[in-house]
Amino acid sequence: MTHPAPSALDWPQLVDELNRLLRLKTTPIGMKLFERVEDLQAIPKLRRPGAIHTTDQIVAQAARLGFTIGITREDLVGAQCGAVIGLHPQDDEWLSGKSMAGVWFATIEDSAAHQRAMTVVPHGKYKAMAVSPLASGRLDPPDICLIYATPGQMILLINGLQWSGYGKFDWSVVGESSCADSWGRALATGKPSLSIPCYAERRYGGVLDEEMLMALPPADLPKAIEGMKQLATRGLRYPVPQYGIQADARAGLGASYPDRAPK
Repeated sequence: MTHPAPSALDWPQLVDELNRLLRLKTTPIGMKLFERVEDLQAIPKLRRPGAIHTTDQIVAQAARLGFTIGITREDLVGAQCGAVIGLHPQDDEWLSGKSMAGVWFATIEDSAAHQRAMTVVPHGKYKAMAVSPLASGRLDPPDICLIYATPGQMILLINGLQWSGYGKFDWSVVGESSCADSWGRALATGKPSLSIPCYAERRYGGVLDEEMLMALPPADLPKAIEGMKQLATRGLRYPVPQYGIQADARAGLGASYPDRAPK
């Protein structure tokens, strides 16, 4: 199946289909980087922060409150947030990770190893970033889409991505600053990127205990939705019905694999 270019996507329809298939509790959003602040300011109904924030808070204002909001480096509380999205230089000071030594890591060497392990957007090209609910269409197209979901919802989304043109996903976990595992990696590589949101994302970004985060290019969203629709026609859909840990598994498996049904 050929999928439309990102700029031709029907965002409200895609979000409706996502919610129907996965029953998401959190608003799917888009994120876009800008080379010029003037382009950021041209976004309809754009909000600008009235205080200093983490990137987690900015993302949360779109996902939890439905805001369209944009930032520059000066709006962020520190180098870590800006460096992940390419707004702050990944210089020797940042690479040292010295502010995290004794807080998240035992030694300065551990902190520096953590910084080097993060996948980030190279510095120098971008001056601003915006996030907005996908259904608004205000970032058309966004660079990446962000979907918060439970593990049960997330595995169905992954199964949808793998329905056709199968590929194995290999994801890593840097620990703290795991936004580098989601939006940092997706922005830098253009590939779907799954993360377990870190302490800061939960404390400052309002991420719920049970939520994971998938960041993926817009063109992958129709692919995932089509895959989930195909799975649903085969009885493989969300929510996953509990079958029973002591029941005869053949009756359940027989719905999808006829040769395994009880004789």
